[in-house]
Amino acid sequence: MTIHIGAAKDDIAPTVLMPGDPYRAKWAAETFLDDARCINQVRGMLGFTGTWHGHPVTIQGSGMGMPSLSIYANELIRDYDAQTLIRIGSCGGMQDHVGIRDVILAMTATTLSTPSRGIFKDLNFAPCADFGLLAAAHHAALAKGTTTHVGGIYSSDVFYDERADLNDQMMRHGILAVEMEAAELYILAARYKRRALAVLTVSDHLITHEALPAEDRERSFGDMVEIALQAAFA
Repeated sequence: MTIHIGAAKDDIAPTVLMPGDPYRAKWAAETFLDDARCINQVRGMLGFTGTWHGHPVTIQGSGMGMPSLSIYANELIRDYDAQTLIRIGSCGGMQDHVGIRDVILAMTATTLSTPSRGIFKDLNFAPCADFGLLAAAHHAALAKGTTTHVGGIYSSDVFYDERADLNDQMMRHGILAVEMEAAELYILAARYKRRALAVLTVSDHLITHEALPAEDRERSFGDMVEIALQAAFA
C-alpha cells in the first residue's frame, strides 16, 4: 500500500495499463479482463486487476496531466515493481491525414516541461517508447486492420492551450497528435529501466475541429485496449 494506491503488493500485476479516466479503467477491466476485481479506490482513482488470456493485468487510472501520472507511475514502479506500463487514452489529431477514431502509437513525446524537468537542468532529454512494445503494437494494429499512425506526439502540460503559434510549429514538424501524459511516462520508464508505450485514440482534431460524441468514445477505444494488451504479451 502506498499513499495513493491502496492495493496490497500482490494485487498489482507486472503489466499495467494506464488510462487517465478512472471510469475508463473500470470499463476496460470489465470489458477485456477475466475475473477483474477492484484493487484501488483511493481518491476515487480506480484500479482493477484480472487476467487477459491467462496473463495477469492491472488497469489503473492515472488522472489528467503529467504531475498526476507521475505519482501513479512512480508508485507502480517503485513500490509494486511494475515492469510494463502502457498509457491508453485519447488525443487530439494535429495532421490532415490523421482521422477521428484512428490509433496513434507514440514513438516519441515532445514536451515543454514535465515533473522530471528539474533533474535534467539544461539538457533537452528525448523521451521515447520501448521499441519492442512499439513494434508489437504496430503488428497487432495491422493484423486488426485498424488505421494506425506511428510517430511523434506532443505531451502538453496545459489543456486550455493559448499558444496557437506552438501548435503551428508542432504541425509543421510532423507531430501527429497532442495529449497530456506520455512524455513523463517515457522518462520514468527510461529512469527505472521499464517498458513503456502510449497507445492513443484520436477523439478530436485540432485542424478539422471534429470530435467523437461521448456515447461513441468507449466503442471506439476498444481497438486501442486490444492493441495494448496484444503488444504487452507478444
